[in-house]
Amino acid sequence: MTSAQLIGEHELAGYQIYNLGHYQAAILDECMIYCEVYRINSSILAELDELKSNTKSYKSELIDTPYGSAWIYLYKHSVDG
Repeated sequence: MTSAQLIGEHELAGYQIYNLGHYQAAILDECMIYCEVYRINSSILAELDELKSNTKSYKSELIDTPYGSAWIYLYKHSVDG
């Protein structure tokens, strides 16, 4: 994401982040997470979509932020344990 532009930070209610080692997993929950919102071009979005879809562990969801709509990648598997 070398050409991505940081727009700002955002507190997002209704989600939780888990550290899975090499990467993090956001899931729906009753917590609050702290996010960075970036402006990216279509080629970066395509790369992120390909990276996340290759693992079959994530789904993308459009959310509202103070900066407009943004995509979040949600982890599709259980984080129990």
